[in-house]
Amino acid sequence: MSEAYFPVGPGLGMEENFLSLDDILMSQEKLPGRAESALPRLAVLVGQGASSAESVPEGSKLEIPLWLAKGLHDSKRRIISVELPKIYKEAWRTVFSADANVVDLHKMGPYYYGFGSQLLNFENPENPEIAQTILQTFVARFRRIMDSSQNAYNEDTSALVARLDELERALFQVGQKGLNDFQCWEKGQASQITASSLVQNYGKRKLTEVDG
Repeated sequence: MSEAYFPVGPGLGMEENFLSLDDILMSQEKLPGRAESALPRLAVLVGQGASSAESVPEGSKLEIPLWLAKGLHDSKRRIISVELPKIYKEAWRTVFSADANVVDLHKMGPYYYGFGSQLLNFENPENPEIAQTILQTFVARFRRIMDSSQNAYNEDTSALVARLDELERALFQVGQKGLNDFQCWEKGQASQITASSLVQNYGKRKLTEVDG
């Protein structure tokens, strides 16, 4: 029997995949900002009114979902301005540069990598530094994540994944599945080792790009 829902991976970089539950949840994360002009009939959407007829006055401070911020962002008309969440500011970038493994990413932002990549859609002079920190953080934490996933066979892994963001948790699960599949194969309980779904989906994506 086929599954009712086949999990769809998140988008890459600045693009979202709206078939991905992870990306849908990530797009609900709030951004601090400011209304650079009056926003008619949007008070309810940004939590500043009880009626769909109410407007947001110019100059109002906002906590706005990512999906709405992207829709309103226009560099020519200056409808809204967006501020960086604190975890992407210089002070936290310094912490990540010193030792990225000490940070509880899930507490600070469960979609640290995806949300940070989406921030690059907004014009900000710190974008190059943000992108560099995101990449360096992933590289610095990746080895420990995979080492942990390969050294936790038939163990409670809740403590190991508690500090990981959602992308890292998915990588940990892939590592765990690979370990479990190998152990089954080694014990003669499986006929063959198969490629993970992430690898298979990546291969399909590359073939689609070539055909296009």
